[in-house]
Amino acid sequence: MKSLKVIVIIVFVILIAPGRAAAGGPFGPPQPIAKEAGGLHTGIGYWFHEDKYKNGTEQVTRQNQVYSELSYGSRNGWEITARVGMSDLKLIDAFSSSTSSTATSKEDFEEHGNFFSTLGVKGFYPFNKTFGMGAFIQGTYYFSDFTDAVSGTRNGVPFSVELGVKNLWDVNFGTGFQVTVPYGIKMYIGPYVHYSELKVSSSADVAGVAFASGETTMKNKTGLGGFTGIEVPLAKGFRLNLEGQYTERLSVGAAVIYVY
Repeated sequence: MKSLKVIVIIVFVILIAPGRAAAGGPFGPPQPIAKEAGGLHTGIGYWFHEDKYKNGTEQVTRQNQVYSELSYGSRNGWEITARVGMSDLKLIDAFSSSTSSTATSKEDFEEHGNFFSTLGVKGFYPFNKTFGMGAFIQGTYYFSDFTDAVSGTRNGVPFSVELGVKNLWDVNFGTGFQVTVPYGIKMYIGPYVHYSELKVSSSADVAGVAFASGETTMKNKTGLGGFTGIEVPLAKGFRLNLEGQYTERLSVGAAVIYVY
């Protein structure tokens, strides 16, 4: 019953949380990854993430993230996870021109290597040895800004514009249903709610280029999504986690985990 209370508390936090925590990897199986008595696990992973933001115009973002994680919890109760990683950021067609009188040197905004951190908590309730369900909340924040510049000509006159992306963050919360099959393999699926924001600022106005001068706040277009994954035991305490998430765009990744 303690684990059921943890789920109730997490759902309550989800309902009242104002959300100020961008995507920081998989949610993982509903059941905490720990030994029977509880304890730590560490892991390394890769996550490919796409999202779509809107505010007057729509903007597709793409990220490649690598991270390490540390978690503590009990197998049939709760788990707290912290991640630290690095990510690039690409804004597809952010610099492309919509008019023939403006020509740009490139189409996509892109920068590499900014740090992010993710915090998450989950609770799990086992119905029996095969089936169970859980709830989670997970948020990510980027500590530094992304910047890129583009040059070109407007009616034959040269120009140069710098675009900055700052305060990129997200929060995700949802529930998951899990089935454990032979050999300790866990398969899971569930719905989740996704909210993310970023601020875009341009150093100048250029006709035909998407972003005007000044600062614009953009929010993710679609808030409801689904996720599914599988966790497979490997040799000597290692486990492999594969997961996919979908809201407006598809995100996928993999992690190798070691249980202490």
